[in-house]
Amino acid sequence: MALIIRIDVDRPYGKRPFWRHVLSRLSSDACLPRIEAFGYLKELKLMLQILNENQARSYVFFRRCTLPTQPVLRLLEQGRHEIGLHLEDSRSFAGFAREKQNLERHVGRRIQAVTKHGSGGARYGYHHYAPYEPEKYVQWAQQSSMRLFLGNLEDPTTQPMTHNGSLLAYPSAFWLEPHWRDTLKFPVNWLLSRAQESDVVMLVHPENVLENPDLTAEFKRVVSNLETKIFPAFCA
Repeated sequence: MALIIRIDVDRPYGKRPFWRHVLSRLSSDACLPRIEAFGYLKELKLMLQILNENQARSYVFFRRCTLPTQPVLRLLEQGRHEIGLHLEDSRSFAGFAREKQNLERHVGRRIQAVTKHGSGGARYGYHHYAPYEPEKYVQWAQQSSMRLFLGNLEDPTTQPMTHNGSLLAYPSAFWLEPHWRDTLKFPVNWLLSRAQESDVVMLVHPENVLENPDLTAEFKRVVSNLETKIFPAFCA
């Protein structure tokens, strides 16, 4: 039994200071160059360094506007992390397939894990389709011979499901950021105990976790105390 770390890479330039937030929003709506001098994926790189130092592995999900640079790809390779699709244009299977193929072409490997950007509330950018329809993503993932879907529900006790013996789906996650978590019912100590008994998905957003010293400390505490899991089918 172990921790399954899910990293959603939502913002290419983070959100603070304000000019980085503006760059992130512009990048999500238009095709802008990836400028590392302006902090492109800065928080993700720091998070991957923490994970690599603790020999902890993760699934890292990229949007169309957060595609990894070569330094990020090296960190992913060093830590033997898995790359997944953070689906944005979920209007149709065609949109899903287009984003998957674009990511696969960029990273040079097959993508077998998928998550959805947003949980059905606000629309985050021009290309984003806000409704959250997990049944469709499971169907599309099966149709594309993918193996893992991680959902956005907020009850980390929800059990995983296997679809047709080929696709594993975890409907919920333990959201480390307290905005999406019942912190009284599910404190970090609960996660530390639960992951000793069963597999638990922990969802994090690098720019949210690393901007908060308390969340950073909790993240380091978790990854240094729990075994992390990558399913064998995904190993290189």
